[in-house]
Amino acid sequence: MQQASASARPETVSSIEMIRRLVAFDTVSAKSNLALIDYVRGYLAAHGIESRLVPDETGKKANLFATIGPAAEGGVALAGHTDVVPVEGQPWTSDPFVLREAGGLLYGRGTSDMKSFIAIALAMVPQLKAKPLKRPLHLCLSYDEEIGCFGMPRLLAKLGRELPKPALAIIGEPTEMKVVHAHKGVWSQSTTITGRDGHSSAPQRGANAILYMGRFIAYLEQLGARLRERGAAGSPPGLEFDPPWTTIGMGGIRGGTAFNIIARQCTLDWEFRMLPGIDAAAIRAEIDTWLETELLPEMRRAAPEASIVTEAVAAVPALQPEENGAAETLCLRLTGANRAVTAAFTSEAGQFQAAGISAVMCGPGSIAQAHQPDEFIATEQVAACEKFLSGLADWAST
Repeated sequence: MQQASASARPETVSSIEMIRRLVAFDTVSAKSNLALIDYVRGYLAAHGIESRLVPDETGKKANLFATIGPAAEGGVALAGHTDVVPVEGQPWTSDPFVLREAGGLLYGRGTSDMKSFIAIALAMVPQLKAKPLKRPLHLCLSYDEEIGCFGMPRLLAKLGRELPKPALAIIGEPTEMKVVHAHKGVWSQSTTITGRDGHSSAPQRGANAILYMGRFIAYLEQLGARLRERGAAGSPPGLEFDPPWTTIGMGGIRGGTAFNIIARQCTLDWEFRMLPGIDAAAIRAEIDTWLETELLPEMRRAAPEASIVTEAVAAVPALQPEENGAAETLCLRLTGANRAVTAAFTSEAGQFQAAGISAVMCGPGSIAQAHQPDEFIATEQVAACEKFLSGLADWAST
């Protein structure tokens, strides 16, 4: 990638125009985000702002880090992911990668989740630069958040070493500009059951992996019911989640080859989303114990070579509420809200917090529109975010 020359003429665009430009980049997680990152890097360079890329191991994706204001530790990170979820199979009424305006709404993939926050911050760069900032504002753009928050940890590992470490982080996920000080974490797994194949006319001679996976699915359903009964036990008091318990979800299943072949193998993709304070490792250990002591012995009575393998796909920490949290205090002041709220969905905020940075979620748009066909954001949300970031710049100038 080539960084644009810093002598290039600075461009001033509106927030909506910048949203239009970012939406036009097809950054579905399965694809590279480098075209968008290259555009952002060139735009910042034209405004005299240097940026640093932190690529993935393939070099086909990258995080971006840039600082507006003094090149110093502290300040605030404005963080967001550049990837979006797929559009295939969804009944969109217009091109998801061409911004459409109608009735005060902006339609397009990523308008709500979460290119608008990034776009508004970029559009306001000239205004932010014009402020006498005494505290830096850092842009932290990531990749692969939608498939497991894989990108941001690579950037976070460099903060305080190769890059200045912010004191606070605002992750601009769609919260309708409400301050979110706690969210659930998520552990995603993929379990593969291998039995014994054979002719379907003699099922007693094989070990049907699909049938045993059915037993596992029933167990997960029962465990989900027990987790619901446990409720918020072990979670910090006073948190209101919807739903207020740790949940288990199953997202995909693959197995078998033909009607007349006993299924040798079956794979289930599953997850659990835990409340803050819940021991995720203990839940996983409980599941592993059942598989190893209950299901696997039963399988091996039919097929001694049978196996069960569970691979960890992603582990994203919950965002814990911070007592007198600096990020929460600042954002409540900027929004004028009296209290922070919680969210059931997961973000990179917990990763910032785990890195020792006070973090909250606060961004434009509604999570109800995320991942939907005809995803949209209201223009009034764009205006509210502009006001918020302008107030943040004023704070950083004091």
